[in-house]
Amino acid sequence: MKIVFLVIGKTSERWIEDGMNVFLKRLKHYQKTEFHALPDVKGGGKMSPEALKEAEAAVYEKYIESTDTVVLLDENGKEYHSRGFANQIQKWRNAGPKRLVFIVGGAFGFAPSMYARANAQVSMSKMTTSHQLIRVIFLEQLYRAMTILRGEPYHND
Repeated sequence: MKIVFLVIGKTSERWIEDGMNVFLKRLKHYQKTEFHALPDVKGGGKMSPEALKEAEAAVYEKYIESTDTVVLLDENGKEYHSRGFANQIQKWRNAGPKRLVFIVGGAFGFAPSMYARANAQVSMSKMTTSHQLIRVIFLEQLYRAMTILRGEPYHND
């Protein structure tokens, strides 16, 4: 199985990019993982939030396969503690999809069509977090989950 992490737009801050690269490099030892920063919607700044979410959904859909297990990182999704998230990842792995796809929405979140396509929603926090900063936070939690599943000492209870 491969984990695919999709986001809209380039990472604008070097320190965020650096943090992402740290965890993407670490993840190579545990899980085949791909990161894709999809292109921003052209003219998105002139669109209403609803129109922009629909346009972003069209971009995501080009990268989602019909057999993918799709998980939206959404503030209204299910919250997990780190061990619970690791256990959930293992359940998704055990279900046998070729790809487990995690998606971060744009600044306004997701279109209804994305919620309809998703197999699950996960919240990283009740607090709203920048759609760029969440990239590092998610990758760190994914790495943490992999170390938990292997019984390695990175995570402390």
